[in-house]
Amino acid sequence: MRKLQLTLIQIDNYGPWTVTPSPKRESELQCLQADLYSALQREFGRRKGLVFQMRSDNMLAISNGISLEEHREIMERINSNFPVTVSMAVGTGETPYKAQLEATLALQKMGSSRQEKRKAVLAGTPLKPPDEDFVQISHLDLNHSSLLTDTFPIYDTHLLLQKSHLHLMERLNRRDALVFYMGGDNFISVCNRLEKEEFLRILAEVKQLLGLEFKAGMGLAKDGETAAKLAAEGLHEIRTGKSPGPLVVKASDVLP
Repeated sequence: MRKLQLTLIQIDNYGPWTVTPSPKRESELQCLQADLYSALQREFGRRKGLVFQMRSDNMLAISNGISLEEHREIMERINSNFPVTVSMAVGTGETPYKAQLEATLALQKMGSSRQEKRKAVLAGTPLKPPDEDFVQISHLDLNHSSLLTDTFPIYDTHLLLQKSHLHLMERLNRRDALVFYMGGDNFISVCNRLEKEEFLRILAEVKQLLGLEFKAGMGLAKDGETAAKLAAEGLHEIRTGKSPGPLVVKASDVLP
């Protein structure tokens, strides 16, 4: 069975740490979160994974092909270089929502994120045969966003992008898919088992509600890095006029 593997990354006891022995400067906390995300992105990226920010103290990574021992190596490297530690849990599923749910439950069983005694925990079970690694990613790009940026107040444009993010999240979540804002006018959806026709229906719903049109590339591969690359290539074909869009699907040659 083709399955996605996701890793929940959670800073240990972060809330209490931010106010011990007294509240830390907000700029210091923001720098820590940015540096931690950057370091984790590099570590998972070296192993063909991809990390997504959520609440900054919680992140999700596509980790197909990354073993439990490799997770332990990443944790040790991160925890030895930061004033906080992280715990991780691996979950798998046929859909992204099911994979993140499995990872979440595995970590919750190890104790609360605000428990001082829960520190540098590694939980969950990576994919094992006969299950097969499979990652389906869509890279979405808002049409004519530069026109919005050059025409409207920048905060109004930001608000519109956040509205589109919320609508995408709600509609994709109903189909067990996840979506993350990646900066600029770009979003990435982890969307295993979402059919092309259903994805196009979601884009049509967002257009009807907000008047915003998206184009997208969809990549299918055995790991997050390759799937994201294929999705970006599909999107580039639309941007350059090679394909009319609004969706181009590209699959890795190594998939059966």
